[in-house]
Amino acid sequence: MDTMVLMQTEKAIAQKKLLNISHERTCDCGATHINCLSAKEWIKSQLGVWEFGYEERDIRDKTVHPATFPISLATKVISLFSHKGELVVDPFVGSGTVLIAARDLGRNAVGFDLNQKYIEVCNRRLSQQHLEAKTKQIAVCDDARNMPQYFEENSISCLLTSPPYANLLNRQRKNKSRRGVERHNSQYLKVEQYSQDPRDLGTMDINTFSEALSEIYKSVLPCLKPKGHCVINVADMWWENHRVPIHIYVVEAMENAGYELRNTIIWNRLNIVNNIGIFGWPSNYITMGTTFEYILDFWKPPKL
Repeated sequence: MDTMVLMQTEKAIAQKKLLNISHERTCDCGATHINCLSAKEWIKSQLGVWEFGYEERDIRDKTVHPATFPISLATKVISLFSHKGELVVDPFVGSGTVLIAARDLGRNAVGFDLNQKYIEVCNRRLSQQHLEAKTKQIAVCDDARNMPQYFEENSISCLLTSPPYANLLNRQRKNKSRRGVERHNSQYLKVEQYSQDPRDLGTMDINTFSEALSEIYKSVLPCLKPKGHCVINVADMWWENHRVPIHIYVVEAMENAGYELRNTIIWNRLNIVNNIGIFGWPSNYITMGTTFEYILDFWKPPKL
């Protein structure tokens, strides 16, 4: 190795912020198993339409965080794509749901967020669980673009997140999908954006959002184990009477980053949606985005 290459290598190592967190299995599963599930549990997860309920620990208050998913969703994904003791990472951790589910399941986990307020929410939620934990769950206030600095290559078993939805939350909420008194609830006319930080994907137009998402996931790909799964929960949205197919932009971004789409799952939200308003009647047929979302499952191709 010549002097210049050696200096560059040493500089790269010095810039690393490797976390003191384990990523090794602590179960007795077979080497080729991708999870700790029994055959009976596996069968229950093969359906391509999933439903989830909320529990007492879930955050439903939009003033705490504008977009959360239930712990049960994170639990199912983590159970499918990791073993006990392995490492799960959420690039946009928000209120920390992935960290909570990972602790429940005996997985190590790290979550990143630009907003210190959300890191404090994560830490507060984690402190409320009085378990004799043998794993670590860490919330890091940093840009997701810097994730590779924190991990060794081939150390992450599962990436799981629900990313900011481009700049589509950066507008006054009209609650057109609700009816009756619920339409003018506490969210009405509120801007429910995560932040106005220019690094935040939620401030970008859809094309810039797609490019940034691809950049983030491409940079962390070497840290994901071969055949390690990456799951992204997104919903399509409407903007000025046009459907914005966010899930298609996400698929393109991830494939450009080197990932392979393995499964498309529909999150059926009908069991948690109430008092849906008449949207588009009688002249403009529009399916309600609040009634379903996409759970997109990618993996790192084994030959990468």
